[in-house]
Formats: sequence, C-alpha cells, structure tokens
Amino acid sequence: MASGWAADGAVQDQIDSTVRDAVERARSELPAGESLHFCEECDEPIPEARRKAIPGVRLCVLCQQKVDNQRAA
Repeated sequence: MASGWAADGAVQDQIDSTVRDAVERARSELPAGESLHFCEECDEPIPEARRKAIPGVRLCVLCQQKVDNQRAA
C-alpha cells in the first residue's frame, strides 16, 4: 500500500534502520573486556557476583545507578 510520497516499504525501511541504529548504539555501550575488581569511579570493591553477571563491568552498583540517572535526565 503506497503512502503517497514514499515508495512502497520506504517507511518500514526507515523504521528498521532506526531500530538497527538504536540496537547498535546500545551494544556499543555494553561493557567489554575483563571486569574490574574495584569501581573506576569510587574505588569501592565490585562484588564477585556482579563481575560474573556483567562481564567487563567497570562500576559498582551505586555508581552505575548515578550514570544511568544522569543519562535519563
């Protein structure tokens, strides 16, 4: 079904592209590499359970919450 100005499927192609970009951006923000034993912000120990659950983790829970809250603001 044509929408007038856009070719058939063009709107869906744009939506798919936007979703792919968002997924790629989110993946690029995931931690990578070896987990730190101490938070790079506050130097508090990062619990072993957190290091195992999130490979490449660099922040303790409290510092990660602060970062997440700042991003959401």
